[in-house]
Formats: sequence, structure tokens, C-alpha cells
Amino acid sequence: MKRVLKIVAILVVLVVAVAVALPFLIDANQFRPTLETKLTAALGREVKLGDLKLSIFNGSVAASELSVADDPAFSKTPFLRAKSLQVGVDLAPLILSRKVNVTGVIIDQPEVDLWQTPRVWNFSSLGAKTGPPASAPPASAAPASGAPASPGASTPLDLTVKLIKITGGRFSLGEAGSSQKPEVLDKVNLELSDFSVNAAFPFSLDASFAGGGSIKLSGKAGPLDGADAAATPFNATLAIAHLDLLASGFVNPATGLGGLASVDGSVSSDGTKLAIKGKLTAQNLKLAKSGTPAKPNVEVDLAMVHDMKKRAGTLEQGAIHIGKANASLTGTYTQDGETMAIRMKLAGPKMPVDELAAMLPALNIAIPNGASLQGGTVTVELASEGGLDRLTSDGSLSVDNTTLKNFDLGTKLKGLERLAGIQAGQNTDIQTLSMQVHAAPEGTKVDQINLVVPSIGTLTGAGTVSPKQELDFHMQVAVHTSGGVMAALGAKGDTQVPLTVTGTASNPVFKPDIGAVAGQKLKQITGNPGGAASAAQGVLNLFKKK
Repeated sequence: MKRVLKIVAILVVLVVAVAVALPFLIDANQFRPTLETKLTAALGREVKLGDLKLSIFNGSVAASELSVADDPAFSKTPFLRAKSLQVGVDLAPLILSRKVNVTGVIIDQPEVDLWQTPRVWNFSSLGAKTGPPASAPPASAAPASGAPASPGASTPLDLTVKLIKITGGRFSLGEAGSSQKPEVLDKVNLELSDFSVNAAFPFSLDASFAGGGSIKLSGKAGPLDGADAAATPFNATLAIAHLDLLASGFVNPATGLGGLASVDGSVSSDGTKLAIKGKLTAQNLKLAKSGTPAKPNVEVDLAMVHDMKKRAGTLEQGAIHIGKANASLTGTYTQDGETMAIRMKLAGPKMPVDELAAMLPALNIAIPNGASLQGGTVTVELASEGGLDRLTSDGSLSVDNTTLKNFDLGTKLKGLERLAGIQAGQNTDIQTLSMQVHAAPEGTKVDQINLVVPSIGTLTGAGTVSPKQELDFHMQVAVHTSGGVMAALGAKGDTQVPLTVTGTASNPVFKPDIGAVAGQKLKQITGNPGGAASAAQGVLNLFKKK
């Protein structure tokens, strides 16, 4: 028994000694051409490896550097650059017959450039064997020196790998030929389990957005599309947290949009169309160039379908919730150069004013300094069209039974308060306000204004608001003549008074044309001497009281 144990011990020592010595006896670099050939065939792109080291204990070959060529139609610089590559291999076939069976691939800290044209991504041809790529240049155009012809639409190589991992990566996503900075994903960790080009395989991804926020995906993908890797079907859960729309580069600063976006939902693709469903939460949302971030969160239950070839899509559901205020946004969008062109409709019936008031700064809508809106409802019907940086909106807006606190319209109508006997107060009660709106980058045009203020009368008219909130309105006020000078002059019913509104939205200036009213009354009086005497006496009596 002791002899057997001694033999076993000697064998164990010999195995360990061989395992320790073997990496020094075998130059792993002799396998580099084989590995490069295998990987080049698998990816359909020229692969270059740095210095190789063999590890017997974990059955792997490590490379100090890794480079994968880009589609020559996009760039002559590498598509992927990494500090190290570790390839798991079956040792017995490797040592005995120099056959490479890949069991796992780990790529550390790669830098990957992802570029898109209107037709295709630069990774679309990855994994295919032969044939010209969908994005390939004419036959007369030569690929980068030393790079193989980019592979394309054919059956991909029959390859299976137990595990493929990317750790600490940095991915740049951009538009080929665009002047806009690409979006960047940092700290990318990607894992593919039981990878096969001919079957579905589990995958997971987590990364950080440069500029703020994170993304996580987990699901299944495959089988790999032999003609276009970007068309590989998949389905996954999606979690995006606190994506800074502006700092990350996902929104063009020219649009004026900004804020933090979070998404909790799912994403799937059949190879041609991408479907996203879930809940979007926006914090510190800004919706206009000169707007300021809104305090309340905006939640959207969304369902959208994106056509990856046409680079266009449909927002099938956009149920917006701002507190108890609910609205619906639906429509279509198309990628138009460096911006997004949309055609959307917004419908918000009877939304509480109190919930929406805090959103006005985000829309660059101002109300008089020190004033606030309280109570009542708002109904909005808007159709918006154009690029996000040149958007125009047309529709109607109505407000019912609200109060403009700390703003008395009666006292602002200088001269009318005495003319019509308007009682001064601290607030302005609005029974109804309706209007037609046309909003564009050049400013906002407002027509068919109908404002009913019980303490004053009815204001009608139209006007404009400039991008700097400058007002230019021409109105008519149907003033109640139940008191004041108008009653002393014998006027009955309502009297129409021309009115201009200038200044700014935060500091409006109201100028009633009292002279026009006086002229009308003089014409009436000169035709009736007896009435003139009576009116004059009434005015004298009024001022005696004052």
C-alpha cells in the first residue's frame, strides 16, 4: 500500500513539474498564425495578435494585444483594439496535433468604433465567410492594405464557443460622415454564453454612458444573420438609469431638449424591426432652447416600433403622466441627416392646471412676475411636425375656471377701472380662455383668443410672442358698463374698448385706447343735446364722489 501511495505521489509531482515546465518548453507564439487564421475566419475580418503565452493550468492562450480590422468601406483603422485577449483551448489537441479548439474568449478593455450609414453598420459583415459586404465599395476601390476583402452575404462559419466575454470596454457609436460627436459607452461588460452562430444564445450587457447614466440588457440572441450581423434577432429586458440626454450626446443641443431619462422595459428585434415597450421616466426635463428644467417628473408608458433599414419608426403608445395630468402622444419619426424629423399629435383633455403649472418653465412659457396659476383644467390638441431643431406645432388650447393669483388684470387696464367701475382685487379669476396656436422657432402666433374674466368682461383678439417672450397683441375688451364713467355717460350693456398688450410675458403692459371710446361717446352725445347735458352732470357727480 505504501508503495502504491509513493508511486501516486511521484506521478503527481511529475504532472505538476511538467505543467510548470511545459509553458517554458513550448513557445506559444508558434500557434499564433493558427489562432489568427481561426479568428479571422470566424469574424470575417483580419485579426492580429500580440505576444502569446500558454497557461497549462487554466487551458488558455493569452495575447498581449488584439486588433480586428474594420469594414474597408468604413475605415482603414481597426474596428476593435484591445490590451489583451485570452483564448481558452482544449490542451490535448493543441499539444498533440496542434489543432485549436476554442472553448472561451475573454477580451480585456477593448475600444470599439461602431459606425452607421443610412443602409448598414460597420459590424454588419462580421461573422460571414465570403462575398462582398452590403456596404462594400465598387470593385475598383481597394481595401485597406493587408486587409482581406470584407465578407458579406453568405452562410457564416460554423463556430461554437462556450463563453465570450468583453470586460471594461469602450464603445463609440456614431454616424459615418457626421460632424456630430458619437455617443460613448464606457465600462462595457458583455457576456455571451454557449455562443453558436446557428442557434440562439444567452447574453448580458451592462455599461455606463459617458456623460452620466447606465444601461443593462439581458436576454437571448441568435441565430446569427449570415448576411448582416446587425439583423440578428434578439429579445431582452432593458434597464436605463439616469441617462443625461445632453451630456451623453444622445440629443443634439440645437433641439433644446435635456434632462435625465430612465427606462424600465423590454426590447426585441426580428432582424428588421426593433420593438421597445416599457416605462420612461424623465427628470429635470427641458423641452425648449430657452427653457429651464422642470421640477416634476414626467412618466410615459411607451410602445414604439423602429424600422432598422428605413431608420424610421412609429410611437404607437405614449401615455404621458404628470402627477394627475394625463395626455397621449402618438405619431411617426424619421432620421433626417443629423437630426430627427417627427410628425406627432398630442392630446390632453381636462388636465389639472396645478399639475401642469410647474412644467411651464421647461416649455419656456412665462406668466407675470410673482403670479401663479391655481385650480381649473387645461385641454390641449397639438400637431407637431419637422426636425427636432426646427419644430412647428399647430393646434388649440383652452383653460377653464382657473385663477391667476397675485395678478389683478383690472388694475393693469389703466383708465378702464374708472371708466367701467371695475373693482380692484388681488387676483384674476378666469372663467374660460381659448385660443389657436402656431408655434415655430421664429416665435408663437396666437389667434382667436377668447378670454372671459367675470370682473371685467370678454377679451378677444390675436398677437405674437417672440422667442425672447416679447408680446405684440391687438385686442378688444367688451367691458361691463355697470358703473364708473360709462354708467355716468348713460352707456348700457358692454362697451368695446381697443387694447394693445406689449412688454414681455413676465412683465406685460396693457394699454386700453380710452380716446377711441371717448370719441364714440362724443359722436353719440353731439347728436342728442339733452343727453349730453345729462351725461355731463353724471360725470361731474362721479368725480365729486372721488
